[in-house]
Amino acid sequence: MTCALVSLAQPVWANSPDAIVSAAQERTKADVRYDGRYISLKYPGGDVPADIGVCTDVIVRTYRAALGFDFQKAVHEDMRANFNAYPKNWGLKRPDKNIDHRRVPNMEKFLKRQGAALKITQKAEDYLPGDIVSWRLIGNVPHIGIVSNKKTNAGVPLIIHNIGSGPVEDDLLFHAKINGHFRFLPEG
Repeated sequence: MTCALVSLAQPVWANSPDAIVSAAQERTKADVRYDGRYISLKYPGGDVPADIGVCTDVIVRTYRAALGFDFQKAVHEDMRANFNAYPKNWGLKRPDKNIDHRRVPNMEKFLKRQGAALKITQKAEDYLPGDIVSWRLIGNVPHIGIVSNKKTNAGVPLIIHNIGSGPVEDDLLFHAKINGHFRFLPEG
């Protein structure tokens, strides 16, 4: 196999979805109970205990395992430099390295600021393995997950996410209001 230097536009991303999807699918084997309480974390590279997590923790842990990328550090640094660009849903006066990366609206804002946002459609073929999708569930509750390489019989990609019973891979994509669609490959 040979490697060539290429732009980030298509070829590099085309090589990363397998690692992202594989790491996300590995998350579904973990025994994790849904728990979003505030916990002080080491920084950088901090994580809540392995037996707990929320939907954003699937994304954070997947990117760390697949690409060595630390959403905690990246979101915190971007929020420190651009705090006014981020949602003020929690009444914070400054960034908090312990929780900011675990909040879906912050994750959405970060991904948009990185140029990772894609058009939201109702076409299954627009959602590729490794993409990140966010929704607003009943009651406008934010949620986020990763597009799988597996599909329903109708050809709709499954989603790897934690909606309350630990990480699962199931048919969620078009069952709630999509709020964001992202394709994110960190540099480096």
